[in-house]
Amino acid sequence: MWYWFFKFFVIGPAAMLLLRCRWAGRANLPRRGPCVIAANHRTMLDPALISLGVPRRVIFVAKLKYYRGQDRKGRLMAWFLQAIGQTPIDPASGDAAAPALDTARALLSRGGVWAVFPEGTRSSQDQVHRGHTGVMRVALPLGVPVIPAGVIGTSHVHSPWYDGRFRRSAVTVRYGEPLDLTPWRDRPDDPQAWREATDALMAAIARLSEQEYVDVYAVSQSG
Repeated sequence: MWYWFFKFFVIGPAAMLLLRCRWAGRANLPRRGPCVIAANHRTMLDPALISLGVPRRVIFVAKLKYYRGQDRKGRLMAWFLQAIGQTPIDPASGDAAAPALDTARALLSRGGVWAVFPEGTRSSQDQVHRGHTGVMRVALPLGVPVIPAGVIGTSHVHSPWYDGRFRRSAVTVRYGEPLDLTPWRDRPDDPQAWREATDALMAAIARLSEQEYVDVYAVSQSG
């Protein structure tokens, strides 16, 4: 209930009022059945904008620290994330991805939509970095489609009144065609296959987001 309320009555109207939003390639999104959406990540706006272009419930993961705030703002954030069904992940744990990947497997097995940022953190530059292989650790064994997505413009969003006139920032989300996973289908549990498929995914994300790909991991951001 809360997910749809926030999506269509709070976040959606706010985005349309304050931003010039465009969603391209929505025909590439499956209408039913499981799928993974994997995108670049520049700002905290990205999850909301990606979700708004998908007419289904989309589940992301969020850092565990956002569920542990003790002040009023922190408690409100924790309630909001729990209300919309997002999944916590602890970057400091021994295998940080394991609980989130288990949750993703269960979600996809039920026919849900899992969205993820393979870079693992927000990028501080307009570049797409080397991706972590968790997406393929889940997608290849389950045989679910992986949709690359590119978010453009969120790093340049400004106040609508920044120059004294009401002017909305332009942002675009592009959903690409499902990644062709045929070369790795017969090696669903092979770490080398995960790596190769992830590299192909990041190349597709870089094209869609019109950003340069750099083959190094992104430095973790504070948020």
